[in-house]
Amino acid sequence: MTGCNGQLGRAINRVFEGSREYELVNTDVGELDITNVDEVLRLAWEVKPWAIINCAAHTAVDLCETDVDNAYRINAIGPRNLSVAAQEVGAKLVQVSTDYVFAGDGTRPYTEFDKTGPKSMYGATKLAGEEFVKEFSDRHFIIRTAWLYGDGKNFARTMLRLSETHDKVRVVNDQIGSPTSAMELAKMIAYLLPTDNYGLFHGTCEGICSWADFAREVFRLAGKKTEVEGISTEEYGKDCPTAAPRPAYSVLDNYMLRLTTDYTFASWEEAIADYMRESGF
Repeated sequence: MTGCNGQLGRAINRVFEGSREYELVNTDVGELDITNVDEVLRLAWEVKPWAIINCAAHTAVDLCETDVDNAYRINAIGPRNLSVAAQEVGAKLVQVSTDYVFAGDGTRPYTEFDKTGPKSMYGATKLAGEEFVKEFSDRHFIIRTAWLYGDGKNFARTMLRLSETHDKVRVVNDQIGSPTSAMELAKMIAYLLPTDNYGLFHGTCEGICSWADFAREVFRLAGKKTEVEGISTEEYGKDCPTAAPRPAYSVLDNYMLRLTTDYTFASWEEAIADYMRESGF
């Protein structure tokens, strides 16, 4: 696994903890430079993995707008290198992608069959990574997720930190999505890995809400009295300008999961309640 220290990487480690069937070989940027094809191939031949799970990404959405070369190296060339390595050693490949590959101006949940159209460099580079995986790896799972949170810096923790010093917080209410627990996504990956059900999947918790709704639920679960004032993306931009446009509509439909499996995600409300309880909030 690459990106083992990220939120999803940590969740995958928890899911496979104590497994007698799988042994995880964890790597992060300090152990493996996925942008260097020779380094990737060398490690792949040394380990001869049964599967490669790529959790590494350049996820600083605004920075990607100016750090374009690095974004392409990490989000596109990295997956290409891992795909080449997976093909050479006969390994399966899991590539984690994003809702940002879509334009984000839809009115119904995006399925895997909908046309992509990224509006940001982050989305463009992640889509390029998807294309490389399709081109170079025969046995792959590409999983698009959205609004991911887990063990690490995330929206819920930011809101709880703000609640310590604010009676009221202003949160965007015109961006719609499905908050998704890294643990829920890790479980989906563990479910798909042993199968030959290859291809493109969406993987998000069920149900939809705005960022403001999400903040309110976090405060409710934590017993906080902090008020959430819903504001528009435009209003937020005046206070905190962002380099990259944010999708107004990020809802992904787990359509391929429904068509090809009986697997279902927890609702976003159930998942955040589990996360809050396990995190001690």
